[in-house]
Amino acid sequence: MLFSVLRLAALGGIAYLGFALFRVTTYRRSQTNAGTFAPPLTLLKPLCGLEPQLYENLCSFCDQEYPEFQVVFSAADAHDPALEVARAVASRFSGGDIAVAAGAVSARVTNPKIANLLGAMPHAKHDILIIADSDMRVGRGYLAAVAGTFAGARTGAATCLYRGRAGDGFAAALGAAFVNDQFAPSVLVATALQPLRFCFGSTMAVRREALEAIGGLEALGEQLADDYALGRLVAARGWAVAMAPYVVENVIYDQSLAALWRHELRWARTIASVRPAGYALSIFSYGVPIALAYLFVAPASLSAWTLVCTAAALRVTLHYAVRRPLEIRDSPKPWLVPVRDLFGCAVWFAGLFGTRVFWRERRMRTRG
Repeated sequence: MLFSVLRLAALGGIAYLGFALFRVTTYRRSQTNAGTFAPPLTLLKPLCGLEPQLYENLCSFCDQEYPEFQVVFSAADAHDPALEVARAVASRFSGGDIAVAAGAVSARVTNPKIANLLGAMPHAKHDILIIADSDMRVGRGYLAAVAGTFAGARTGAATCLYRGRAGDGFAAALGAAFVNDQFAPSVLVATALQPLRFCFGSTMAVRREALEAIGGLEALGEQLADDYALGRLVAARGWAVAMAPYVVENVIYDQSLAALWRHELRWARTIASVRPAGYALSIFSYGVPIALAYLFVAPASLSAWTLVCTAAALRVTLHYAVRRPLEIRDSPKPWLVPVRDLFGCAVWFAGLFGTRVFWRERRMRTRG
């Protein structure tokens, strides 16, 4: 029985890797009305503590080739050191429309990011709002690409795919490999099978009309997966959720394996809490470990050895294939693949159990 189950699972893993490779190699960013549809935008940047390269990240969102946009930096704690960085960025771009908001709001919400953003909303001037996490970095065409997705009247929200760029150290390289080799391909696979109904923290863009229809940001206040909830609620109201033709860069700065574990376990348990079936099926993205498990119970089987070799070849090819469509500039690290897969399997398994996670050193629960 175990022999047959593992064999089928290994075949499923190979099928996933093959389809992911197909989706990556055929990925083309669809054209939008970027440059022709350019309404005024408000960009909301929630801050919480100092991060490596925070100044450079924030500057990239202010240095945009776009006719009219506003940037609002915000932190719930008026003494947050990230606010000094935001003020330095505002000083550098003194000719821009930039506000820095500080202080807690009266609304009681459990999601600290949403509590932060509620303090920024009174400053927001425009009808298309873009929220992007502080560890993201973009080029000068970012706002134009996102704005273009709203040319269609049915688009209520939009998001962006993102790639990982490692800071210093082994843990950061391992984290970037997860984003590039596993997360991004899984998104392309998912969007081939069903309409997009969720957003990512890289970009949560929304029409003010759609946001008000779902109850405002307060509707996301009890959701740890605020990006997922935003897309789901907007789609439930009959709006379309679009993928903008832009790949944002996520700067990975985890300094230790323990920090990376906490980071990825939060992602895993959060996804498991909102999409349990999809999370369970994501085990197939670990085709090589599954094939190795099959080989372990059937070491003399030619089919087991064939499946291991096939899975390994597809997995390494995927590692190389993502680099061009995601515009990854770092050199390939195929030696990292087995370490990344084993670490990811461990995180996946731990994600099945428990609800406790850490967000910026704060202990939280994904549900309950």
